[in-house]
Amino acid sequence: MEADELERIARTVLRELGIGDAVITLQRAPEPDRWRLTVAGHRPASLIIRCGRGTSAQFVRTQIFEQFQRL
Repeated sequence: MEADELERIARTVLRELGIGDAVITLQRAPEPDRWRLTVAGHRPASLIIRCGRGTSAQFVRTQIFEQFQRL
């Protein structure tokens, strides 16, 4: 999965969570097929998203929702 697609998915999920105006940063994590998603703003967070070749948007979406629920 490319960074721009992951960013699009993340922004959509954050809007669904009521965090539509968040500033996000994406960077590859040291582990293979991992991305660090940093969300600044009212509810700051740093998430690790697993996604590689063939990863579905739904899988990425689920990871973001689950990690935000634990914060």
